Amino acid sequence: MKKAVFVGLVLLSTAGLIGHPHFNKRVIAILPGGIEAIMSYRTVPVNDAHLEKVKTGDIVSPRGPRLTLTGEVMAGSVKVTSGTYTVGLLRRADDNWSLVLSPGRLLKTVEFDRSKLIHLESTYSMIKEHAAHIEIDITPAPGKSRNAVISFHFGQMLLEGILTYPEASVAPPDRTEDSFHGHP
Repeated sequence: MKKAVFVGLVLLSTAGLIGHPHFNKRVIAILPGGIEAIMSYRTVPVNDAHLEKVKTGDIVSPRGPRLTLTGEVMAGSVKVTSGTYTVGLLRRADDNWSLVLSPGRLLKTVEFDRSKLIHLESTYSMIKEHAAHIEIDITPAPGKSRNAVISFHFGQMLLEGILTYPEASVAPPDRTEDSFHGHP
């Protein structure tokens, strides 16, 4: 009987894990000029109750999404050098959030140096489309600007931050066609 109960518990817990998978995701944007912006993150289910508990001035970073840059870009007037940054969400007010980058990792258990945070020019809105899991993307900004938009969609929250890349002296390599044929 004990063995049957144990097997039943194992099967139930395994079914819960299989029923709710998390994926490791990577978004690669090759900006004009050849700079790669690589966003690595793990999908996380929406937890609106957790977001509501975040106090004004606090930063959250669900599963610590990381942005790796292979060249220098700008966040407003601040130079963002090549390297890896953790993407965080800064609560400015009840209905106002912005994206920040932190060199290295933002960890819950470690106090970090807020003076090293890079604040992105951000827009925050609530939209009708509901993302059940975190969705992060890097896209060109509308128009002919030299801006890349990092979008962070979580529940009905859409948070977008701007990075400006240098004027391209060379066009980025076109990897689209090769990727359909299994080539890197």
